[in-house]
Amino acid sequence: MIEPIGERINGMFKDIRIAIKERDASVIQDYARKQTEAGAKFLDINVGTAAEDQCAAMKWMVEAAQDAVKTALCIDSQKLEVVKAGLEVCKNEILINSSKADPEALDVYMPLAKQYNASLICLTINKDGVPQDIDTRVSIAAEILGKALEHDFDISKIYIDPILLPINCDQKQATMMTEVYQQIKLMSDPPPHITVGLSNFSQGTSEKSLLNRTILTMSMAAGLDAPVMDVLDEELMNTAISAEVVMNSFIYSDSFLKAGKSMLTGN
Repeated sequence: MIEPIGERINGMFKDIRIAIKERDASVIQDYARKQTEAGAKFLDINVGTAAEDQCAAMKWMVEAAQDAVKTALCIDSQKLEVVKAGLEVCKNEILINSSKADPEALDVYMPLAKQYNASLICLTINKDGVPQDIDTRVSIAAEILGKALEHDFDISKIYIDPILLPINCDQKQATMMTEVYQQIKLMSDPPPHITVGLSNFSQGTSEKSLLNRTILTMSMAAGLDAPVMDVLDEELMNTAISAEVVMNSFIYSDSFLKAGKSMLTGN
């Protein structure tokens, strides 16, 4: 079953940015509850540039969210010190977002994730940047899994992010990514999880929700199982559940949407 990562507790959003500035925990907690009720497996917690002291803000956001829900938290920052700040206070299950695929970075993040019994998102980005072809993305994913074996890191706790780019930047990469997902899923048994920032695909477009629903269905069929997404978009979540039943992940009934949501929320 898909493991949606709720994207909404992020300093890039105006209401979250204001909540961080004013230290209004009720806003963070409201989104934590709503996303959990909508079926989020993880809640992404990202300060972004909304605070001068990002470490303090991360600690505050994590504590606010976990006071409201027991949902696993995705500690999201490109700054190691901000990630560590979140880890220090997090009591819920943890997903770290994220590490680049450079060996030096993985040698830091994998032991850190093991220390906190956390899962880890690994980006298919190396010193040359984001690859523009299938083979390089797949090759970097293989290097990530090799590092996991080197560190005795549970492959089932690895979430590989092959980097989904906006359709208005590179239209052909959407279908290319389905091949990337399929190849990554064949690399190990059990396979790693696959995640992408789903909203990246429709960034700057006029039909965001439609494009997100379409790419989600295509991607799930190819192996995507943990998208960072807007779980409060009911049509998007219904699309995810419909894709699961079409792929025979659970038994069809006329109330499959209700059954699928129950499976996602555990209620």
